[in-house]
Amino acid sequence: MRSYGLRTHIWNNRLKSVLLLAGFPLLLCLIALGVAVFVAALDAYTVEEGFRDAIAMLPGIIPTVAVVTAIWWVIAWFANQGIIDAITGARPVDRKAEPRLWNLLENLCISRGITMPTLRIIETPQRNAFASGLRKSQHTVTVTRGLMDSLDDAELEAVLAHELTHIRNRDVTLLVTAAIFAGVITLVGELVVRSPRALLRMASGSGRGSGRGKGAGAMVVLILVAIGIFLLARFLGVALRFALSRKREYLADAGAVELTRNPDAMIGALRKIAGHSEIPAPDQVRAMFIDYPTGAGFTALFATHPSIEDRVDALVRYAGGLDLPVHPELPPAPPAPPSLPADDAGGTRGPWG
Repeated sequence: MRSYGLRTHIWNNRLKSVLLLAGFPLLLCLIALGVAVFVAALDAYTVEEGFRDAIAMLPGIIPTVAVVTAIWWVIAWFANQGIIDAITGARPVDRKAEPRLWNLLENLCISRGITMPTLRIIETPQRNAFASGLRKSQHTVTVTRGLMDSLDDAELEAVLAHELTHIRNRDVTLLVTAAIFAGVITLVGELVVRSPRALLRMASGSGRGSGRGKGAGAMVVLILVAIGIFLLARFLGVALRFALSRKREYLADAGAVELTRNPDAMIGALRKIAGHSEIPAPDQVRAMFIDYPTGAGFTALFATHPSIEDRVDALVRYAGGLDLPVHPELPPAPPAPPSLPADDAGGTRGPWG
């Protein structure tokens, strides 16, 4: 489907995101196959027998995987913001505590008829922001203290508009949903990556203990196949999560310009954020940040965000913004020396003297 305007770009991207999201249940089925192959390996004489047993076990394993995923989903549905706050150290604020931030966000919401999300702040000198929440009552915009202190009002408003656009476009719901699925897949992948030797020892031990040494070779082969399935599922899960994120940042930048009518402010904010956005957090959380810096070369293929340079270039090319140089942050000027009285300076005291 071709896109001809910002709104159709959003619809097109949302459709692609839903299709990508449908890949996560398929990955869970792939994990179920890996579990079935591993369990079948412990009793199989041959590789063919192991695969037959694994296929026969799938109807019983898939419901178990579905139940575990459903429990994980329910926990995330009610506790996702609490988990994010615990990871990032974010705390809620109100108008009295942060009037400047509150008023900027409230004005944006009023101007567009958007429900006011909860505001949170992370006390760190790093400069970043993100939106989160699975449903309207949970929607939250979080910014760092460093971002607030380094941006002027227009630039801070542009960042808030960027995060509001993520909420309006339902990006936050899709990203949190993807993070939930990816969490299940990553958990299995981490267990396999950290203990492949233990799995092989278990397989070998099972073969010796059962007295069926002639099946030990088949066990090892099947265990290796199961590990390969787990690693493939983990890789595909990461790839799907990254595919969900990258284009959304361009659309959120464009949405910020639509809300504020000020592309220069968005460009200035991105320039000031660049190189100052590192916050320790899991990849699932950092995928929601306004900037998630990654390396160059091969690692850039797996980046959840386009580079700041590419985003600024898009704003200059398509939104008519100006990429003005950011002035270096100068230290505060020293206090001026006390002035001398007029008489001592050789002047006159004036009519009030």
